[in-house]
Amino acid sequence: MRRRRYPTDTTDTEWALIEPLLPVPACETTISRPEKHPRREIVDAIRYVVDTGCKWRALPADFPPWRTVWGFMARWAAAGIVGQVRDHLAGRIRRDMGKGLRAVATIIDSQSVKAASTVGKDSRGYDAGKKINGRKRHLVVDTRGLPLFVMVTPADLHDSAAAKEVLFRLRLMHPEITIVWADRAYAGKLVIWAKRHLKLTIKTVSRPKDTSGFIVLPRRWVVERSLAWMMNARRHARDYERLVQHSENLITWAAITLMTRRLTRKDPHTNWSEKVTDNR
Repeated sequence: MRRRRYPTDTTDTEWALIEPLLPVPACETTISRPEKHPRREIVDAIRYVVDTGCKWRALPADFPPWRTVWGFMARWAAAGIVGQVRDHLAGRIRRDMGKGLRAVATIIDSQSVKAASTVGKDSRGYDAGKKINGRKRHLVVDTRGLPLFVMVTPADLHDSAAAKEVLFRLRLMHPEITIVWADRAYAGKLVIWAKRHLKLTIKTVSRPKDTSGFIVLPRRWVVERSLAWMMNARRHARDYERLVQHSENLITWAAITLMTRRLTRKDPHTNWSEKVTDNR
């Protein structure tokens, strides 16, 4: 067992939250070799990459080999394990706040980021509005800012076009959701489509007229705050992942780290329970 020396390493309390949510090792259910590296070291290595932004090949030598860590990251992402961990932790935070385990009101927004040279042309695009050549992250959170879903697309895909896929997948995962708050980019025909096909109500929040510069908008600021928290993980200052599903996965890992720290009170500044305008 290596000595815990990095700020990103899980504490004993954090690991007690995460470990039961990971799949059972194959050696415990079938006749196979035991895993060579402890699961906790795998999770610590993934968190290190996400938080510091280092290359996979540049993992410090006291972690398991980078190919092993990357393999676990990819397999857990493909099996949906990381999303299940996120949803379980979000439910625990909501329960601690005295809310229902499942949210019925959500907020959606997008963020365009530059893509590194490792990102192929088939999964990147040019956002003319933001003047960014890269990818776009579509994030859905509850009214407390807890992430529920993330999808990554080329940056040239308009929010209203991507929202159909986002909302469809969100409806499958969270059938209890009834309302989605959004900005003006999600207005128009999308509102009618969502109501008719998904039974979802989209309500837009617009900027007040005759205003300039940055202003805090009701409800929308919650998802913008969550996006800002994700950007504190240096891996997400730019998109480096060749596959969009791996980009989505590492964004979810950043959310998991925030939530475990909130549950263990290691990071009190990540205040998910801050009062907002909608208490659902």
